[in-house]
Amino acid sequence: MKNRLHLLLIVVFLFLNIVNTVAQELPLVNYSGESTPIRELKCTELQSALKEELYKNKQWKSLLERKKMAVGIVDLSDLNNVKFAGLNEDHMMYAASLPKIAVLLAVMRGIHDGEIVETEEIKNDLKLMISKSSNAAATRMIDLVGFEKIEEVLRHADHQFYDEASGGGLWVGKRYAKSGKRYPDPMKGLSHGATASMVCGFYYQLAIGKLIDRERSVEMLEILKDPALHHKFVNTLNRIAPDASIYRKSGSWKQYHADSALVWAPGRKYILVALVEDTSGESIIRNLVVPLEKVLEKASRMSCVN
Repeated sequence: MKNRLHLLLIVVFLFLNIVNTVAQELPLVNYSGESTPIRELKCTELQSALKEELYKNKQWKSLLERKKMAVGIVDLSDLNNVKFAGLNEDHMMYAASLPKIAVLLAVMRGIHDGEIVETEEIKNDLKLMISKSSNAAATRMIDLVGFEKIEEVLRHADHQFYDEASGGGLWVGKRYAKSGKRYPDPMKGLSHGATASMVCGFYYQLAIGKLIDRERSVEMLEILKDPALHHKFVNTLNRIAPDASIYRKSGSWKQYHADSALVWAPGRKYILVALVEDTSGESIIRNLVVPLEKVLEKASRMSCVN
């Protein structure tokens, strides 16, 4: 009898471990809810905590007040109460290579809709475009889908990653090459732009398997995972959370620096986005991680109701 009970306890323990492991996988297989627009998940208490923490740094405070810096965070520790907060989160800024995630989405949408045949060459280019930020691969993918298709996908009702009424959003209007015509965004004339809120929304939909559908979300997560470039957010995350899974795209050009990451590990389930216009932007973004984690640690004690 004791042996049977012991065996039963082992089976239950193993079962619970399997369930817990599955529940921790991305995209979240146990999520059956709808994808809520990211702005509807805003938590004012978290917003206040974010402002208080970042304003402790005089340089960051100055950049934020002059709209030379934008930040967005999403707490994913409780899927029944996802919390979003940001500073200048709807202010559209030049984002260099970060908007290559929009090209990734457009190509995946084209494959999903049967407009593009998925080949090994395309898979390889998508990985190069994201992991190593290859401009040549990005340009080939832009040429494959075209600017009109990218805009159509970004404005799609399922995503709404570009919307003039909400400050703009993600935009790709130029090949990542010296040659080629520009297709600037209607609001600011940017060729490669983003808002922190829309980038947060991109990763949020990915995490819950709602970016196109679960199958495509899995593919995009795999492409975004384990970036080859180890600067900005990743530089710090590799040090403080070496075992965390990181899904990420960044960008830099001259004084413009941007980074975005979906971080997934026990005790760390969140999204970080930062856009900075400053020559020291890379180090600023690198140094943001610890203060942002400090803010996110408080999120579990907040009673935000979305």
